[in-house]
Amino acid sequence: MNKIIVVNKAAGMTSHDVVNKIRKIFNTKKVGHTGTLDPDATGVLVVCINDATKLVQFLEADSKWYIAEVLVGRSTDTFDKSGNTIKEVPVLKLSNEEVDECLNTFKGKISQIPPMYSAIKVNGKKLYEYARNNQIVEIEPRTVEIFEISRITDVIKDGEFYKFQIKVHVSKGTYIRSLCVAICDKLGYPGLMNSLIRTKTGVWNIEESSTILDIEHGNFKSYSMLEAVKNLPSIEEEDCVYKALHGMKISPSKIYDILCENPQRIAIKQDDKLIAIYDFDKEIKGYRAVRVWN
Repeated sequence: MNKIIVVNKAAGMTSHDVVNKIRKIFNTKKVGHTGTLDPDATGVLVVCINDATKLVQFLEADSKWYIAEVLVGRSTDTFDKSGNTIKEVPVLKLSNEEVDECLNTFKGKISQIPPMYSAIKVNGKKLYEYARNNQIVEIEPRTVEIFEISRITDVIKDGEFYKFQIKVHVSKGTYIRSLCVAICDKLGYPGLMNSLIRTKTGVWNIEESSTILDIEHGNFKSYSMLEAVKNLPSIEEEDCVYKALHGMKISPSKIYDILCENPQRIAIKQDDKLIAIYDFDKEIKGYRAVRVWN
């Protein structure tokens, strides 16, 4: 089975827990996922099985959609509600208009510092390992992109604090916990991410996902490798298929004759099966095979 399964991850499970469950269900070690979800987060986790694991490197770059709840007035060391409280500040008043104006400033490319409790490696060691040992380490900011961000609930009072939900579409590598904290900081208060649901990653929606329990009972849908790259221009021309099967270069003029454009990345298919992914390579002035499935 060389397939993709879209899992609706439950809260309390790590992404690695999901991978282990899928390994046991399908009796295979070759399982990988395309983007870590925090244990408290829920929603879409795309899992690749057997030869489909060779797609992980391409699918990891997909943009992602989330719904997050922001809590204004309290901060923690983990940037979410599970951590130890660092600061609490009563919020006297916060309006929809203030929040909307703040959110608009985050659209586009922004510099973001990842949370200390994350799996990013510094000098070969994960950040959360430093955090657990109370070690201080310098974290390099990274550039990410916020394609869309909007408030989807009213700003409501929650005890001494305020909360609201946002919907965001972001680039690979964006930490929503860090985004929530930055939003609160811009509003002039400490803050955190109260909850998180990933609603879409790449071409996969949460409506297409299945719970682990569903999968254990055989009540799920699997997807082909070709379906996973349906956002890429695809070619099934005979000469291109031959060259792909032999890992040969394909000329840009050939691709242009077929597609009337020269995209950065293309998929080569044969008989409704994905057989190769090609990238345009400036150095060879042509399309180079980056992965071939014979």
